[in-house]
Amino acid sequence: MQRRPLLSLFSLAFLWRSCAYAATPPALWLANTYQANADLRNFWVSEKFDGVRGYWDGQQLLTRGGTVLQPPAWFTQGWPNTPFEGELWAGRGQFTTAVSVIQHIHAVDADWQKLRFMVFDLPTHTGTFTARIQAYTSLVTSLGLAWVEAVAQTQVASPTALKQLLNDKVSAGAEGLMLHRANATYKSGRSSDQLKFKIHDDAEARVIAHLAGTGQYAGQTGALLVETAQGKRLKLGTGLRAQDRQAPPAIGEWVTYRYRGLTDKGLPRFASFLRIQPDLEKRP
Repeated sequence: MQRRPLLSLFSLAFLWRSCAYAATPPALWLANTYQANADLRNFWVSEKFDGVRGYWDGQQLLTRGGTVLQPPAWFTQGWPNTPFEGELWAGRGQFTTAVSVIQHIHAVDADWQKLRFMVFDLPTHTGTFTARIQAYTSLVTSLGLAWVEAVAQTQVASPTALKQLLNDKVSAGAEGLMLHRANATYKSGRSSDQLKFKIHDDAEARVIAHLAGTGQYAGQTGALLVETAQGKRLKLGTGLRAQDRQAPPAIGEWVTYRYRGLTDKGLPRFASFLRIQPDLEKRP
């Protein structure tokens, strides 16, 4: 199969050949999907920012997958040795812009000036999430940098109010909402103390094969065979654009797909390809 060009905006993977990796990827707190039976009185709610998750370990800036990013020196100048995490974000609807900046090893200042680091947690802080909100807000205030912002948190009284907030945010171009249990301490791995709430369900899977197309897609990729972190395999054909079929995501790359609930066998219903997931890189 033809490989997509390294600098193409259609390539949302990190195709770096000289990138550095941390010894181990950061052990981040991951979200489950919001269910209507959650007691909202116990949660803080914020916008879900459509960017690339970043982790400052006190010395260097990493992606979720452990790639060491190389922003200009001014971007992280004055950052403390206290780890904090957030989203490298270029604005609502600008996911591709964010990725196109950080996938270049030698991106110029003008590119990084498009990004903000939206801080939403302190992984090594031992307090509750409520305490961490105050702590990360104070940290951002002390930095005094225009491109580093503290994510605002609010509380919502009912599922109806939460759904209205979601609709309002999505209508304005946001990806969705995040919910954090107020009394939860930071933990690595997926947990129901942190929830994501979006119009569409989505998940991630690793590409394990390119399936040949037929008919109008003869000679191209007809579908991707992918495997979830739980070992379930499914095909993603819907959602692939012409450029994806001609130069598909590489074997081993992670992609995000949308779906509508699960079958009785636990497989995603009506799954469709959305995009390459750039913060779950394939290591060499």
